[in-house]
Amino acid sequence: MLKRHDLAITFFKASGPGGQKKNKTETAVRIKHLPTGIMVTATEERSQQRNLDRALERLEERLRALRQRPARRIATRPGRAARERRLQQKRQRSELKRGRKDRDY
Repeated sequence: MLKRHDLAITFFKASGPGGQKKNKTETAVRIKHLPTGIMVTATEERSQQRNLDRALERLEERLRALRQRPARRIATRPGRAARERRLQQKRQRSELKRGRKDRDY
């Protein structure tokens, strides 16, 4: 699914707690999918390989979501009860307006 030449993978030092191990090793991973411009990062693990695996999973998930299309809506006619409700609301609204018109100020 993902081609290696479509990805720009960079490694960097992660921030946050973790002490010397985290401060001197580049375990965080940033992956950019060049055709779409989607960028994902993974900094949770102490292992660069596990962060790379997590970032690839996230990228695949984002690409899958991008490809997913919503189901087409099939237009249907309103039912009898819906038509009756709409007419009842229109009657109530017209009564309200008629009542305003008849007032003397």
